[in-house]
Amino acid sequence: MAHQAGGQPSEPRPGPEGLEAQAYLQDYATLLEAVPFPSVVLDHRWDVVLANTAFASLFRAVGPHPTAMPGDNFLRFVLFHPDASSVLGEHESRWCLPMLAQFAAAVERYGHDHGLQAIRRDIAQDPIMEAAYRHGLPHWIRAVGEQAVEHDGSVRPLVHPDPRWGATDCRVVDETPPTLRELGCTRLTLVLRPAGARRRPRRPAGHLTVVPAPEA
Repeated sequence: MAHQAGGQPSEPRPGPEGLEAQAYLQDYATLLEAVPFPSVVLDHRWDVVLANTAFASLFRAVGPHPTAMPGDNFLRFVLFHPDASSVLGEHESRWCLPMLAQFAAAVERYGHDHGLQAIRRDIAQDPIMEAAYRHGLPHWIRAVGEQAVEHDGSVRPLVHPDPRWGATDCRVVDETPPTLRELGCTRLTLVLRPAGARRRPRRPAGHLTVVPAPEA
């Protein structure tokens, strides 16, 4: 995460063009850095436009990966990084499947986007991921309901490398203001719960490695 500088606002990555947009993102980076919880601004490909120091700290223990670092593309990290499950608790059912569902919606909306198509090709190269995407995902959405696809308000487990947090839960909060939305970006903040305050929310049905056989 080279764009991170501990305690300093991150520099906006290439994204929305225009001097006014870049100036807005510069100021938004300062705001983001003042937030104590992990907070990140993503574009429609899940490329990281801005992230604060708390976000970098959450993933500081993950190993290097050529295409799936959390500070580069968060969707790729969730789907393809071998260390993702060490930070994102109940990784497959609570993180992968909701993000696969949102990815499917993005592909429908931005079907010719080269970045999204590249992710789609990588999914197709993994037989388990492809089966989950094509067959398991519709089954999972029917089982848990459309609300399970939404990030905002969902409570998900994670493991923070800082022992003051450790194994805990976070509530995912969508904090996207209108101007950021107009730039094609989304801001998500992971509101961490104190150690010892973890609750066990109802586990949704479905699992990435267990998908129904396709109907004949």
